[in-house]
Amino acid sequence: MRVLLVEDDDTLRESATAYLRATGFAVDPAATGKMARELAAVSPYDAVILDIRLPDDDGFALCTVFRARVPAPRILMATARDGVDDRIAGLDLGADDYLVKPYALGELVARVRALLRRPDHAAPTRLQVSDLILDPATREARRGAREITLTTKEFAVLEVLMRASGRVLTREFIGEHAWDDNFDPMSNVIDVYIARLRRKVDGPHDEPLLSTVRGAGYRLAPPRE
Repeated sequence: MRVLLVEDDDTLRESATAYLRATGFAVDPAATGKMARELAAVSPYDAVILDIRLPDDDGFALCTVFRARVPAPRILMATARDGVDDRIAGLDLGADDYLVKPYALGELVARVRALLRRPDHAAPTRLQVSDLILDPATREARRGAREITLTTKEFAVLEVLMRASGRVLTREFIGEHAWDDNFDPMSNVIDVYIARLRRKVDGPHDEPLLSTVRGAGYRLAPPRE
């Protein structure tokens, strides 16, 4: 499950990100509203943990933006404000739950899991580019009738590329979204995984989906007609 964590407190953002990842979530941290909007434009999320008080944006306004997306993510508002009026305002705008800071990380994870267990929560969207299909829910990949066996990290890299189909993604962007905070942008690890994906995704096929844009990065897109 993919989670967007919008929190301007550096210490809390880093600790919550690490804890969520350790419990099995794929997490994108954002320190500002601008960063959150940019991430949401690229990747759909199953849940958003949203701080109301941000340095450059209004958490209530962001809530309405996320709620308007299709499919809409679950929204957990987290803030130091504990007034009833703020809680009512957030819930009226579409937040699914409310968490007052400071909070225990265990409670944060429990609340996110509870939101995602709700029966009307949509399953993660199956991704498709041409005849390549990736299912985040079952962790299965196939191209046409051929099943593709992927490692956890190969799956993560391919998911990033497919969610941004048609766009050129830099090595840094792929690393930040498919790795944790230990990603080294100076290493060639992205190139290694792209080479593996070329063999697995494009190798047996006449029409490649993965391409290198010299000096810019990588792109996954349908073959040109």
